[in-house]
Amino acid sequence: MSYLILIRHGQSTWNLKNRFTGWVDVDLTENGKLEAKKAGELIKTSNIHIDYYYSSLQLRANHTLKIIQKSLNDEKNFVKSWKLNERHYGGLTGLNKIEMSKKLGEERVHQFRRSWDLRPDPLDKNSEFHPLNIKTYKSMSIKEIPDTESLKDTYERVINFYNSDVKNKIKSGNILISAHGNSIRALCKYLFKLDEKQISKLEIPTGNPLLIEIDENEKINNCNYLDQDRAKDLLVF
Repeated sequence: MSYLILIRHGQSTWNLKNRFTGWVDVDLTENGKLEAKKAGELIKTSNIHIDYYYSSLQLRANHTLKIIQKSLNDEKNFVKSWKLNERHYGGLTGLNKIEMSKKLGEERVHQFRRSWDLRPDPLDKNSEFHPLNIKTYKSMSIKEIPDTESLKDTYERVINFYNSDVKNKIKSGNILISAHGNSIRALCKYLFKLDEKQISKLEIPTGNPLLIEIDENEKINNCNYLDQDRAKDLLVF
């Protein structure tokens, strides 16, 4: 039996401002740092030793993981992959969600945020928010950098990475993945076999470790959020 821990980064500066963040590389708020610290303390209390750590390329997920590792007194190197990045919100990037709801209507914005295969309009390549113009992504191939993504697009890259780089490690140890709302939503769809309607309803809280118990046959025996006061409904258990 092994454990897989999924954690969405702590509150970011753009979470606080209610802006569509996507691939823009923002850091944690002070509250986000406290969420990450509490997450580390909860994992430490569970007495689960982490053998492998993974994160996206993005600062908010990396910073969350480093704070957790400090709490665990385990600051080993971790694997970073752009395939664990947040969904790219295209032309919505940087816009305020409430203002866009007033402009386009709540239903339309909800469709952009949660529909399975709807992509927002592409983000202008000249925008300061485009990944091409952000230092974090300078090592990536231009062909890998999107202008916009649907949740389906995000799912495909996340699960490709999970199957090629993570899945085989589960049999030999415990894993922690620090990522983002939509990349974790993609992993939950895959692991819990959620359909497209279920995944649209799934909420992922910031800074709250989701502990998943997996047996030698890759069957999920149990799962729960370690901070029960801030738990969300997984729709499966």
